Amino acid sequence: MVHQYKLNGYNIVLDTCSGSIHSVDDLAYDVIGMIREYTQGDIIDAMLEKYDDVTAEDVQECIDDVVALRRAGKLFTPDNYEHLAYDFKERNTVIKALCLHVAHTCNLNCSYCFASQGKYQGERALMTFEVGKRAIDFLIENSGTRRNLEVDFFGGEPLMNWDVVKQVVAYAREQEKLHDKNFRFTLTTNGMLIDDEVIEFANKEMHNVVLSLDGRREVHDHLRKDYAGNGSYDRIVPKFQEFVKKRGDKNYYMRGTFTHNNVDFTNDLFHMADLGFTELSMEPVVCAPDDPYALTEEDKPILFEQYELLAKEMLKRKKEGRPLTFYHYMLDLEHGPCIYKRISGCGSGTEYMAVTPWGELYPCHQFVGDEKYSMGDIWKGVTNKEVQDEFKCCNAYAREGCKDCWAKLYCSGGCAANAYHATGSITGIYEYGCDLFKKRIECAIMMQVSEATE
Repeated sequence: MVHQYKLNGYNIVLDTCSGSIHSVDDLAYDVIGMIREYTQGDIIDAMLEKYDDVTAEDVQECIDDVVALRRAGKLFTPDNYEHLAYDFKERNTVIKALCLHVAHTCNLNCSYCFASQGKYQGERALMTFEVGKRAIDFLIENSGTRRNLEVDFFGGEPLMNWDVVKQVVAYAREQEKLHDKNFRFTLTTNGMLIDDEVIEFANKEMHNVVLSLDGRREVHDHLRKDYAGNGSYDRIVPKFQEFVKKRGDKNYYMRGTFTHNNVDFTNDLFHMADLGFTELSMEPVVCAPDDPYALTEEDKPILFEQYELLAKEMLKRKKEGRPLTFYHYMLDLEHGPCIYKRISGCGSGTEYMAVTPWGELYPCHQFVGDEKYSMGDIWKGVTNKEVQDEFKCCNAYAREGCKDCWAKLYCSGGCAANAYHATGSITGIYEYGCDLFKKRIECAIMMQVSEATE
């Protein structure tokens, strides 16, 4: 399985199953595109007709190089991974991460909120320390020999239950010494309640912090309002700037959402960069197609252009000594995840689960409130084994449309929640999201090619 594309002056050839990436000249690009369907003689004739400055010997040498790459397992590599996808179901997976919904409530009333303004189609609630404490115990008990464990503090708005967050962190720190575990905490916040005490504690204890900002004031305030209808930009940006200034070299992300209202989302990313933020993420909105802010088919080519523009600008800024990090362009081509991870994805419902304020377990935060996907609770454990087995089999080979896709080992079949909300099945395909993902991967690979060849 080979994917060929041209971007930013590069001819790029990706061999899906070996992971090999080749930056080639025009002749080699065309030869690779023909070699599976045409004889060597036909290829030579076609290339001599197309190019005035090559000889038959040049074309033959190029053909020989392509054949050598194939023999070396770096081009047209067969797909021998499908059996691993179904071996995964039989693996004794352990739980390594929990998303703690410490607050099913929020102080903002964002129009596009997938969680119904933090209520998740249910009642407003705050997690008690007793539930949070039990969640830590549950994670330790079900983590096997795995030492590094992750806990995300999520909502709604988790700062609305800040005392419990601090208590849970303190309890986990006590337990990690007793059980030889290492906890890494993440906090996701809209910023409204950030103060000096939050900054100090988070910068000490949180491995990562996700700060919600959609970009330009008019874009952000259009959908991210409080319950009085007022925008939040002017209140949170100074707090975010202070937070990041004091964070030093620790991990953080500005996390935005783009919609039909701001398909020129690179302007929002560059605006955030101008505010002093260099670690950036911008996600496409996922919502009902009849929502006024839903992305349309007409938006798609514009979004493709935006991703390309972003990649080129990031290369430029890096040369100028003012680099940006964009979450979706982070790609480790040499030391990336193992093949099991590349097939199975994020581990939702198996290695990763969400915990409601009442201690109920769900495959991930985007399934919370959907009783079909209630998996059990933190006292009795996973009692709905059918759901867990369904998620164990949700992988890059579980979807017919993914089997022949060049990007499957980069997306692992895509987000189960997005597939479910778009198609009604976790093994469905959210095609719009797939198209955007593939464009992002093309851009990320092009950036690495550019840096490797200059």
